[in-house]
Amino acid sequence: MQNFNFSNPVKIIFGRDAISKIGPEAAKAGKKALLVYGGGSIKKNGVYAAVTKTLADSGIAVVEHPGVKPNPVIAHVREGVKKAKAENCTLIVAAGGGSVIDTGKAIAAGANYDGDTWDFFCGKAAVRTALPLFTALTLPATGSEMNSGCVVTNEETKQKYAAGGPALFPRVSVLDPAATLTLPARQAGYGAVDALAHIIEGYFTAQDADNIVTDEIVHALARSIIASTRRILKDPEDYDARASMMWSATLALNGLPVCGYGEIQFINHAIEHALSAIYDIAHGAGLAIVMPAWFKHHLRTAGPARLEKFGAAVFGAGGAQEAITAFETFFKEAGAPVRLSEAAIPAADIPRIAENAMGLIRLWSLPHQQREIEEILARAV
Repeated sequence: MQNFNFSNPVKIIFGRDAISKIGPEAAKAGKKALLVYGGGSIKKNGVYAAVTKTLADSGIAVVEHPGVKPNPVIAHVREGVKKAKAENCTLIVAAGGGSVIDTGKAIAAGANYDGDTWDFFCGKAAVRTALPLFTALTLPATGSEMNSGCVVTNEETKQKYAAGGPALFPRVSVLDPAATLTLPARQAGYGAVDALAHIIEGYFTAQDADNIVTDEIVHALARSIIASTRRILKDPEDYDARASMMWSATLALNGLPVCGYGEIQFINHAIEHALSAIYDIAHGAGLAIVMPAWFKHHLRTAGPARLEKFGAAVFGAGGAQEAITAFETFFKEAGAPVRLSEAAIPAADIPRIAENAMGLIRLWSLPHQQREIEEILARAV
């Protein structure tokens, strides 16, 4: 078990009617908010009405910035930065899923920066300061509500890159499981795949795998994500299953499930970012394609030990190959593709995908070459 520092400053307010509490919390940071959200879903499920009411009741003026895409883009971030600066907004409120929260983070950073916000994503600048950010989560998946990272796509260059820094931790995130009751089954399924991907990255690339407590945290979160998702798919109005899934996805990427592992790699994410940058497919769908292929590669290069341990603890699997099959089975249950062809991505595009992935792999200093990425993707055909 390696030495580590763990700090997470995000205040979580969890449960029924949690959204009504975001106003009083946000009022501590300022009186004019840029409200970031996506399409019309938060207006249909009551989240928009609840957020705007609590902000108004708390004396906070609102400037709206709707239109966040499922794979958020830098052009929309730039528009938000201009709006926040022009309107003299003093805080950001993001109401939605990870894409909305990531957009809110990028705007929060860009509003305190004189250059182009993309500089934070391509390594030209570091995030030093940001406007205070408050979030109301509606889609459990990315964990962005309790971490300091964000991901945005540059549509012109086809680069899906990440930025981060302590200034991007939300001040407060409100999590009301009732806000997720109307999520379509496919979105719930993709969210589960994403949350699982977050915990498997550290678990399978750990520099030091002799770490009982963190391994057990990962096992427990994986079991919770899988069991909760199965209950949700059976009964979408199962509040307790929605609650378990919401909290599990938040914990999956808040820093706790990697403590003591030492250096880790987000290789599955690096490859998937190329898929969604080029084809604009859902992040969870792309991860469901990449992960089984990477597991097969991992089995060949690193041996069966971690797959056997995870498979036995989470799926009751009898070996490494059975564990991989169990992952694929669950992804299919969740409604996700597990092969490139199932997402209408031709095998002939593998070199192009791998070349795109190498941009992020080099930026993250991961020890992989394009030929290896092509070999991994070939296992997803």
